[in-house]
Amino acid sequence: MLLCLTSGGERLTEEKRWKYGIPPKGNANFAWVQHIVHHLAPSGTAGFVLANGSMSSAQSGEDEIRKNLIEAGLVDCIVALPDQIFYSTHIPACLWFLARDRSNGQFRNRQEDTMFIDARGLGRMVDRTHRELTDGDITRIVDIYHAWRSGEDGGDYSDVPGFCRSAPLDEVRKHGHILTPGRYVGAPPQEEDDEPFEEKMKRLVIQLCEQQADSAKLDSKIAKKLETLGFGELIK
Repeated sequence: MLLCLTSGGERLTEEKRWKYGIPPKGNANFAWVQHIVHHLAPSGTAGFVLANGSMSSAQSGEDEIRKNLIEAGLVDCIVALPDQIFYSTHIPACLWFLARDRSNGQFRNRQEDTMFIDARGLGRMVDRTHRELTDGDITRIVDIYHAWRSGEDGGDYSDVPGFCRSAPLDEVRKHGHILTPGRYVGAPPQEEDDEPFEEKMKRLVIQLCEQQADSAKLDSKIAKKLETLGFGELIK
């Protein structure tokens, strides 16, 4: 385990770790990122959690640093996480996976592609304010990433609309080097509705009438309760 502390600031503007741009004063997101990159082995990989703003922020030169990291071929995969999964903060977060050399032969050459996974819809609520990813959710994310990373043409991987997509570098450039997965994975497929219009309308009208009848019964019960409490005159 490596514990490290770094921050943006005027005192560190000549820091050799800032190869991809000087981090803004007061926000250490890309100071941490570049510190991690600086210590990666020639074939090393890294994964870490950042706030969602890191994927799209254009403040104080952060967009330029992100662009330089992407153009250097370091960004391998971005995962958008569900909200409410951390106990210490409710700030939306994402996972970054970086690789120093994405063409070293250990896996397929991925220099011209980035994997995007939109996992915001996964997880289950464990109480009123906290969500957790299930073992199945984690396995799904891991298996997709590994399938994409391995073998020629992504091995057994295939895009899943609304969930994951391998996007070429040129497309990322067109989006201004913004890494928000939702921009790339698209919308999930809509379920086909093959119910004939006439049959659907008949079913919905019957359902509406049943709900209105139930509502009238409930109103009558409430009125009787109010009468027993001496408030009958107010509802006439």
